[in-house]
Amino acid sequence: MDQVYWAKPVLTFGDPEAKLLVIGLAPAAQGGNRTGRIFTGDSSGDWLVRALYETGFANKPTSIASNDGLILRDAYLTAAVRCAPPSNKPNSDEISNCSQYLLAEIKLLERSTKVIVTLGKIAFDAYCRTSGIKGLKFGHSKIYPVNNDKILIVSYHPSRRNTNTGTLTWQMWINIFERARSIINLKERTII
Repeated sequence: MDQVYWAKPVLTFGDPEAKLLVIGLAPAAQGGNRTGRIFTGDSSGDWLVRALYETGFANKPTSIASNDGLILRDAYLTAAVRCAPPSNKPNSDEISNCSQYLLAEIKLLERSTKVIVTLGKIAFDAYCRTSGIKGLKFGHSKIYPVNNDKILIVSYHPSRRNTNTGTLTWQMWINIFERARSIINLKERTII
């Protein structure tokens, strides 16, 4: 807590013409909050960027620092909350305060986005609330058509609690991004 980066908001990151929008929970205190880039420098970022690389959304499989040369292609990373929340659990006020930023990004990327992946229940709920979507149930690997022409894919968050216990395995995880890639490819073929 005595570090200069502590509790500062973290910018989102990615391709401004992204076809894939990934929404996480919040920057990790010793990851994105420390490095200044979302999903960078922690185990969740390791899982996410490796999956993005393996499915063609990133130029490299690692994300260790904001100046490490990582480039996202057709993908954009954001979060329900912009600052590392105490005990890694944001309260409803923090989620509500940050919802304006999430809504602005959803609108900015609306033209290009084809698939939205939410990581964890808080991100899922924040996306649904911000987008005015009701009646959907959280569950890993659930897929929903949303906002006329987009697809929502729901995933567990790649937190250590989930990955170390086997709640989320690598195969379950990579399947989410393979499915996202396949949907994007199918939508692009349909347009042509």
